[in-house]
Amino acid sequence: MRKSAFALRAFNVETARAMDIASDPRIGLMRLLWWQEAIDKIFSKKLIEHPVAQALASVISEHKVSKSWLKRSVEARIKDAKREVSDIPETVEELERYAEDTMSTILYSTLQAGGIRSTAADHAASHIGKASGLVLLLKSLPYHASRNRHFPYIPVEVAEKHGLLVKDQGGQPEIRIDSREGLCNAVFEMASVANSHLEKARALAGTVPAEAHPVLLPALPTQVILDTLSRVQFDVFDPRLTRGILGVLPLWFQLKLKWYSWRRKY
Repeated sequence: MRKSAFALRAFNVETARAMDIASDPRIGLMRLLWWQEAIDKIFSKKLIEHPVAQALASVISEHKVSKSWLKRSVEARIKDAKREVSDIPETVEELERYAEDTMSTILYSTLQAGGIRSTAADHAASHIGKASGLVLLLKSLPYHASRNRHFPYIPVEVAEKHGLLVKDQGGQPEIRIDSREGLCNAVFEMASVANSHLEKARALAGTVPAEAHPVLLPALPTQVILDTLSRVQFDVFDPRLTRGILGVLPLWFQLKLKWYSWRRKY
């Protein structure tokens, strides 16, 4: 299963970074469209000269991995890449769907590659993917603010509740952070949703097969980010979030990961 997990993880990293490493957004979008086409070619058993695509093809040829999960992941990122900077999600549920499309699908695929057929494991993977996706969007807020001075991943309903929503000269909604307290409150609200998903996933632990637990370990780094956010009062601009690994000492993180793995926890 480790080989499959590495290949699927590499595929997710490739598509997740496509827009960030591109000097021009159009180039980033082209990378994502290339991956969309590459998935079709892989399932048609066509050779692709790309190391990650070749690793993914090897996994797909050896295991029953659904094409729909991989396509859904890329298509969600393509849709996000085409979104205008001023196009703000209306609700937290929209971001939850995006998180499931981009993160949970990778966990579903890893479970499939491992031959694990379990409704409980799938439900736990759904919740962990949503939690992981939400906290990564929160962690990325300073990065997006530095690039375009916008906060594209704070929904309108949350921004309005905490006094962050204003109208620009054209009457379009825009999120401002004149109030750091308001931003922290908005981050807290979204982090609470992520934490709720983690709790639901862990409540299923007793019914999840033991062989599925390693696949669900992404719950741990998600929890670490939430704990770090809590220590800095949910201020995403606090420099402590960038120290070490997700705001904690690397050795502590590795020990925690090994402990959870050994105890068959997630």
